[in-house]
Amino acid sequence: RRVHGDLLSHLLLFSCLSVAMLDLEAYVANYTGNSKIQRLIFIGDRSKDLRAEAYKLAIAELKKTLNTSLYNELMHKIHELSEPIDVQYDPIWVEQTERRAQQQQEKLEIDLANYKANVIKESIRMGHNDLGDLFYNRGDLNSAQKCYAQTKDYAATTKHVIDYCLNMIKVGIEMGNVLHVSSYVTRAEKTANVNDPVVIAKLRAVSGLLQLKQRRYKYAARKLLETTIDISGNYSDVMSAQDIAVYAGLTALATFDRSELKEKVIDNSTFKEFLEGAPEIRELIHDFYSSRYTSCLRILESIRADLVLDIHLYDHVSTLYSMIRSKALIQYFSPFISVSLETMAAAFDTSVAGLEKELAALIMDKQIQARIDSHNKVLYARHADQRNATFHHALVVGENYVRDTKALMLRMNLLKHDFVVRPPRTTHLGMEPLAGRAFARS
Repeated sequence: RRVHGDLLSHLLLFSCLSVAMLDLEAYVANYTGNSKIQRLIFIGDRSKDLRAEAYKLAIAELKKTLNTSLYNELMHKIHELSEPIDVQYDPIWVEQTERRAQQQQEKLEIDLANYKANVIKESIRMGHNDLGDLFYNRGDLNSAQKCYAQTKDYAATTKHVIDYCLNMIKVGIEMGNVLHVSSYVTRAEKTANVNDPVVIAKLRAVSGLLQLKQRRYKYAARKLLETTIDISGNYSDVMSAQDIAVYAGLTALATFDRSELKEKVIDNSTFKEFLEGAPEIRELIHDFYSSRYTSCLRILESIRADLVLDIHLYDHVSTLYSMIRSKALIQYFSPFISVSLETMAAAFDTSVAGLEKELAALIMDKQIQARIDSHNKVLYARHADQRNATFHHALVVGENYVRDTKALMLRMNLLKHDFVVRPPRTTHLGMEPLAGRAFARS
């Protein structure tokens, strides 16, 4: 049954891809470098409607880099498509770029050898860093990682250590190595005298992203909500301020209770700045908190097709949507003793039969204490037997009273018969006199 449900959720997810309303150019304008290219290719792979535009933009961006291998790979993919895309292969650019990249690499390697011969630590660090940047620009992430790792031995200041950690984090995210990235986030956070608000914001954002990838949604929400607006425009090679708003908003809705949602999201002045760039998420959060579930769920469905095109979020959309809907159902029913399934189905824009199945699943998972009257189509709250609970409480209070009374009587009798142990008295030499020893008398 669970396999069937997962399959259905994936079918629903991919059925949305053909109706995405994403403004592609506006969306990718928030990113730079490899992040921009990877997102464009990801969208092209998953959206039939946006494929041609996404691949064309990706090719244009690739020709600003030295990454000929990815260019060749993408051009091969385009030529294999059943529906042709008007993009011509440029062998001249490939040849010239390969030659230029080789020349740059040879020059940087010669410079690095000279720095090592002269034992100039800062120049050696910069040489490894420049080589890492070159390999990263070429798409050779393994070589880039090795070069960035070499800079650690020559880091002389806090800034050098932070730069080293951020480079390793950036490469690790693209390689999909969550544990690798996590270790460098921890190392950067433990570095002394990190006062730069932009660096702090980057580390919190990455921490939130890692928690999201590990499906620890509540921790992801907390970390992302700690991120300040200083990250805006300063981390476009990894994620944007709009990403913070979307990821934090959805994970908070899925996991926070009403008090947390009010305190940490709605009343959070810092997060309000992020929400300015994501008005749909802002409306979604306010509708959910105000119990306007019909509007809330409609907004969710309207943005679903765009969310499944997000390179980091796509694999979590179905889970988060299911968690948010379940929370909405629980929250809707909580004030009532009974509620009509027809009324509830209308509020959630679904059929009575579909709602009944959802509620049955929540009852089985013990998320709702209720029972369903399938004949009359009514959901009844299941309350504990108050009379039984009162008797049980009275018995517990009585047992506690008897225990405390017996203990008190025992203490009084011990004191009455002087059955005590006194601390020993010592002489000025530190010895205990025989007559002063503690004794017990019955």
